[in-house]
This record gives sequence, C-alpha cells and structure tokens, in this order.
Amino acid sequence: MIQPIEFDAAFAACPLVAILRGLRPEEAVDVGRALVDAGFRLLEVPLNSPDPLRSIAALSRAFPQAMVGAGTVLRRQEVGPIQAAGGRLIVAPNFSAAVVQETRELGLACLPGVATPTEAFAALDAGATGLKLFPAEAIPPAAVKAMRAVLPRGVRLLPVGGIAADNMAEYRAAGADGFGIGSALFKPGLSAAEVGLRAQAFVDAWAGTIRA
Repeated sequence: MIQPIEFDAAFAACPLVAILRGLRPEEAVDVGRALVDAGFRLLEVPLNSPDPLRSIAALSRAFPQAMVGAGTVLRRQEVGPIQAAGGRLIVAPNFSAAVVQETRELGLACLPGVATPTEAFAALDAGATGLKLFPAEAIPPAAVKAMRAVLPRGVRLLPVGGIAADNMAEYRAAGADGFGIGSALFKPGLSAAEVGLRAQAFVDAWAGTIRA
C-alpha cells in the first residue's frame, strides 16, 4: 500500500471525492471552484465524460490546492495521458493489477474498486493507495464493518454508489474513512451554484459524522 504525500494532505483536509461524471471542459473551472470553496480537495473526472482530459487539465491548473484525477480508468495505457494532463489520482470501478501497477510506477494515487475481501487484499498487494468500495448499494454498513475487522490498520475505505448526506453517519460508524459522491453532488445540467450548495451539505454531513 502506498500513500503519496499529496493524497495524504488532500484526504486529511476533506476525505470526500467529487465524482464529476458528465462534466464539460467549459464548465470545469466554475464547478471546481464551487467544490473547492466548499472544502473539497479530491476531484475526479470519469473518462466517459466529454473530453475528460481537457477538464482534468483545466481543474489541475486552476486549483493546485486540490488533487485532480480521473475515474473509470480501466486500462493501463490510459494512466499516462491522465498524468500528462495534470491528473494525480486514478480511480476505477474495478481492480486491475495492471492499472494499479502503472499508477504506482508513475507515483500517482490509486483507488481501485473492490467489493470483497479477496479483491481488497489483492488490490493492496498490488500497491493501491486506498480502496473504493463499489457499489455501496450492495455493500451495507454491516459488510463494511466486517471488512474493516480483517483489513490492515490504516487502510482507507471509501464507499461509493448511492451515498447521500443522510446515510454517511452509518457508514462512518461502521469504519468508512471517506466517500466518493457522484450524482447526488454533480450531474449534467446543474449550475455551479447548485453544486456548491450540495457540496457544502456533504461537507457539513461529514463533519457531523466526526462529531458523532
């Protein structure tokens, strides 16, 4: 398991990953500003978005205080172009040893998707920075608690899929360290102002789980 210093700092500031599926390059900076102003420091543009590398480049230039990267990274050869665009975070819905290896060799952070202890241990052995528990709709808090009991101390677990402000506390109590948040935070058609309001609600909800 590797933990690039940049990822450590961003995660410590706010362990919520903004999943910006469908983001267009021309709106990237406005949406990114709304997220960063709310406290987000981890921004992910899935590769099945329109011209994702342009959006990653724009976000990386505009917000050096944030760690910007790509999601839905399925093939090893996709990692290099993401880094060239300024991306420093690689997120996937699945575990691919080749993707993790390439990410590690380039010194980037990697959050592969896992759903079982077998996948989780394989991803960690390959060098994953943390684990994206996906889809969270199929991994209830009780399963997160069971997985946490057998994983090495310090491994970061981030449920993704169906996460809303009102179910974060239950996952947090079960051992989740952060979350990836998709359509409940951003979807095509939302204004930057609307995204900012949703982002603040999630940051406040996370703060509430800490107080609890």
